[in-house]
Amino acid sequence: MTIHAIRIAGDPVLHTPTREVVEFDAALAELTADMFETMYAAGGVGLAANQIGVDLRVFVYDCPDADDVWHAGVVVNPRLETSEIVPSPDPEKDGEGCLSVPFESYPTGRAAWAKVVGSDATGTPVEVAGTGTLARCFQHETGHLDGHLYLEALVGEYAEAARKMIEERHWTVPGNSWLPEVPEDTPRPVGRDFPTKSGRVRRPLAD
Repeated sequence: MTIHAIRIAGDPVLHTPTREVVEFDAALAELTADMFETMYAAGGVGLAANQIGVDLRVFVYDCPDADDVWHAGVVVNPRLETSEIVPSPDPEKDGEGCLSVPFESYPTGRAAWAKVVGSDATGTPVEVAGTGTLARCFQHETGHLDGHLYLEALVGEYAEAARKMIEERHWTVPGNSWLPEVPEDTPRPVGRDFPTKSGRVRRPLAD
């Protein structure tokens, strides 16, 4: 397995809808394994294929729901369903970040419930629904695959702050990326016990 560089806002691959997966083969299995390792190394809870420069409709996730129960998996060719989207986010509860907009976070309005329907990496149908961070993750990652960053969902002062940040960091052009670094003594491949960006430790997965 390989840790890949993560593309940063401004790279065209992040702003272009991804292609449907048509072959469920060894290459796809290798891609999703690399995506998990990259996600864990970056301390994230979700990662879409185009974030590492691959324009295929697939994402991986490992995050908790509203009851703090952890869920992990692969979703290929996801179709998203949600409850009503909350237009005005709570700045205390609705902070959201992105590995393609590293080290930043903004309150983002999302639906409280979301479901994705698709396949796993072998082509077996999957259907997963959730609340809390899990619902936010499904909306965020599907957005990536549709060619959108979460910054596009920001409103008011948060949208303006994000716009200024992007300009100041020159994240409006192709070619920016970052490579997650982990301590040399970290066992390889990097596992789900590696801390998230927030410092939260992943708990055992739901049955």
